[in-house]
Amino acid sequence: MVYLNDHIEELNVSEALQKVSAQRAEYALRYRQMHDQQLSLAVYMLLIEGLEREYGIKGMPEFIYGSHGKPEIKGHSDIHFNMSHCKRTALCVIDDVPIGCDVESVPKDLDMDVCRYCFNEDEITEILGSAYPTLAFTTLWTKKEAFLKLTGEGLTNDLPILLCSAQAQEVTFQTHIASDKSYVYSICRWIEADY
Repeated sequence: MVYLNDHIEELNVSEALQKVSAQRAEYALRYRQMHDQQLSLAVYMLLIEGLEREYGIKGMPEFIYGSHGKPEIKGHSDIHFNMSHCKRTALCVIDDVPIGCDVESVPKDLDMDVCRYCFNEDEITEILGSAYPTLAFTTLWTKKEAFLKLTGEGLTNDLPILLCSAQAQEVTFQTHIASDKSYVYSICRWIEADY
């Protein structure tokens, strides 16, 4: 299930700190800027909401971390989730199968140096041929990031060929573009997990 908050500026940090675990409160307060604290708290509060709705779990989940730093919910290894946030949006996806997600704000301008670093020639052609190049850029980027979060690998030097890899042929993507085209999110899961 997908949980989304794109009204981050409305989140009251003081109130939210009372609703999250001590672990998450400490993590959120490491950020100096209030907006970053809001994002950190918002994404965790989406997880709390989703766990209660989907599994009847009440309370504040504690995290344990796998070998690649991917978080799991302590005591609930059967519940899979992934979280992401960008400038004005927090996203949490919860499922019974491993999952990866990414949300990104659509930039105003296209940075060709970043394109050449992250994308292969076919992807750059797709981006430049689009009626909305920054939207096409962001869509491809969220797919790559969601894939890396699914596998737990994190950013890699193989970004241009990432979606052409044999492993990437074993996944499926769900992508959503905000109605105002200000952000894009993608969710990635293994094909055999698609029901």
